[in-house]
Amino acid sequence: MFVDSAKIYIKSGKGGDGHVSFRRELYVPAGGPDGGNGGRGGDIIFEVDKGLNTLGEFRSTRRFIAEDGAEGSSKRRSGKDGKDLVIRVPEGTVIREFNSGKVVTDMSGENLREVVLKGGRGGTGNMNYATPTMQAPLYAKPGRPGQELTVTLELKVIADVGLLGYPNVGKSTFLAASTNAKPKIADYAFTTITPNLGVVDLPGGAGFVMADIPGLIDGAAEGVGLGHDFLKHVERTRLLLHIVDASGFEGRDPVEDIENINGELAKYSEALAALPQILVANKIDAVDPDSDHLARLQAYAQAHEMPFFAISAVSGQGIKPLLYKASEMLQAIGEKPLVFEREFDFGDLVAADLPFTTSYDAKAKEYVVEGPAIEKMLGYTNLMSEKGFLFFQKFLRERGILDQLKEQGLQEGDTVRLYGHVFEFYED
Repeated sequence: MFVDSAKIYIKSGKGGDGHVSFRRELYVPAGGPDGGNGGRGGDIIFEVDKGLNTLGEFRSTRRFIAEDGAEGSSKRRSGKDGKDLVIRVPEGTVIREFNSGKVVTDMSGENLREVVLKGGRGGTGNMNYATPTMQAPLYAKPGRPGQELTVTLELKVIADVGLLGYPNVGKSTFLAASTNAKPKIADYAFTTITPNLGVVDLPGGAGFVMADIPGLIDGAAEGVGLGHDFLKHVERTRLLLHIVDASGFEGRDPVEDIENINGELAKYSEALAALPQILVANKIDAVDPDSDHLARLQAYAQAHEMPFFAISAVSGQGIKPLLYKASEMLQAIGEKPLVFEREFDFGDLVAADLPFTTSYDAKAKEYVVEGPAIEKMLGYTNLMSEKGFLFFQKFLRERGILDQLKEQGLQEGDTVRLYGHVFEFYED
C-alpha cells in the first residue's frame, strides 16, 4: 500500500549527568575532585534512502527516541555519548511540526542528511568546579534534556513532468506506453489512487521522470476527494502534460475539463497555475468523425499559447513527438527543483511559557536576564555560532525581553549578562 503521510514523535537523547567523586588512593588521603563529565545525548537524524518510495514503515512505528548520554564517573572519566538515531525516509519527504504545520526540513535536492534534533549536552562533573577557595565541590551539573517534537512526514513525489487530467482520461495508459512504469490500469472512474513514476528514455534526447498522479475532481483545492493528495505531488514538477479525453465518450466536455482543472490549480497555488503545460488530446482513435472536440481543443491551445498534441495512448500514435517536445521544454526550463524552505525553529516552542526576569546590576554595571526561559533556551542554542546567536537574538526580541531591558534604560554599548554569557548590546 502506498502511504504518503505519517505522524510520528521524535526525541533526541538527554545528556548524561556530571559525576561527583574524589580521588581516593593509598597515601593520598585528601585527593581532589575527580568526577567526570556526562556524555552527549544522541541526535535525531533524517537521511534520504533512495531505495524507499513510501512512508509505509511509519504506520507501525511512530516513536523514535535516541539514546541518552551516560553519566560521568570517577577518575575524571567522561560518560559515553548516546547513539544517534538515523531515520531513513524517501527523497521528497517534507517534515512539518505537527501543531503549526511549519516546515522543519525538506529532504530533497542536496539535503540528503540533516540533524533535526540535537542531543542534550552532557553535564560537567565536580572536577570542573574546584577553586582555591572551594577545593572540594560537592556538586556537578546535570545533563541537558533532549529535544522533542511531534512531526508529520509528507511525501511529495519528485518528477520532472506531471500528468494532469480527470480520472479515466488515459494517463496510466500513456505512462505505461511512454516509460518503464507498469501502473495498474482499469476502466473505471478512479483508476489511479497512488502516484506512479516512470523514466522516459529518448534516443538522441534527454530523458526525464514522469509521474501519473491521482486524478482530480471538482473541489480538489478544498481537499475534496484526493485533491490535496494530488496537488501536493504536482508541486514538485517542472512541466505538466494536461491530458483530456478527446472522444467525449463519457459525455464530458474536454474544454470544460481543462478549465475546471486549471481553476483548481489556481485556487491551490499560484505557482502551480503558472507551470507550463502541453495540451494532450488522447483517445483520437475513438473520436467521432462528426465531433468538433479536436478542433475546439486545438483552438483552445492556440488561444492560450500551449503546445498541442493529438495522441492515442493505446496504439502509440503521436506519443514520440510529444515526448521529444516535453524533453525540449524541460531543457529550456532548466533545473528548478522545488525545495521547501525551513519555517520552524525551536523559538516557536521552547520556553514559550516559561518565565524570565530582567534587572540592572548597578555594582557590575550590567543588565541581567535570568529565569527558566533563558536557561532552557541556552541549553538549545550554540551561542558560539553566528546562526545560533542570531536565533537567540530573535528569541529575546520576540519574547519582549529586549523591550523590557530598554524600559529599564538599556542603550547601545551597554552590557547584558545571561548566566555567564556577557554581551554588548547593539541594535541590528
